[in-house]
Amino acid sequence: VQLVESGGGLVQPGGSLRLSCAASRFTFSSYAMSWYRQDPGKERELVATISSAGGSRNYADSVKGRFTVSRDNAKSTVYLQMNGLKLEDTAMYYCYARVWGYDYWGQGTQVTVSS
Repeated sequence: VQLVESGGGLVQPGGSLRLSCAASRFTFSSYAMSWYRQDPGKERELVATISSAGGSRNYADSVKGRFTVSRDNAKSTVYLQMNGLKLEDTAMYYCYARVWGYDYWGQGTQVTVSS
């Protein structure tokens, strides 16, 4: 299993970013996918989860109404559209999948919200 995130960067408060996670080496369309984030000194936080077919999505209360998780099973890619970014959204963002009973993480992509 391989998960590779991209799309992070530096953005001003109120701005937008779209993160991508390209998955490989497993049947992507059969598994739910999640995005987590972690700021140094804090616990890793579940941000959003999308079901295997994309019909069910769940979000942390802190991002509801601002973030949207989606997936393209033909491209084996999951996305996180982040709008209305706030200073407190600054973190390393990780793609996650539980495949064959094991936890898999990407290397992370840094999102920094700063004026």
